[in-house]
Amino acid sequence: MAQPLRLSAGQYQSIIDHARACSPEEACGVLAGAGGEVERVFLMENAEHSPTFYMMDSREQFEVFDAIERDGLELVAIFHSHPHSPPLPSAQDMELAFYPDALYLIVSLMGEEPEGRAFRIVEREVTEAGLEVIGDD
Repeated sequence: MAQPLRLSAGQYQSIIDHARACSPEEACGVLAGAGGEVERVFLMENAEHSPTFYMMDSREQFEVFDAIERDGLELVAIFHSHPHSPPLPSAQDMELAFYPDALYLIVSLMGEEPEGRAFRIVEREVTEAGLEVIGDD
């Protein structure tokens, strides 16, 4: 198993809140930090406005990646939601996983409680990384 994605309870809750606010469309965003520790959560718009597919708005993505570089951070993970399906990478998710050094967090809203799972996806090969939510901030 790859190194797990570690999020504070507050960071994870902001991702869940974003996913719920965007539902029934998929939500998306970027997690940035240093040394694999998430310091900033960027909640982004799904330019596709689709319940089964996400694509970050290109201008917003440029601005976020510029801010990450400017602040001396690194890309830790990319997240999106699955409003009506399990938190597993779809064939399309695997095809569009362009950042082999990043983790991919998928949050499913299909159950009574949201469920998040993190993966490393390299050349369409998926390895579960695990998700640790730390603290109760």
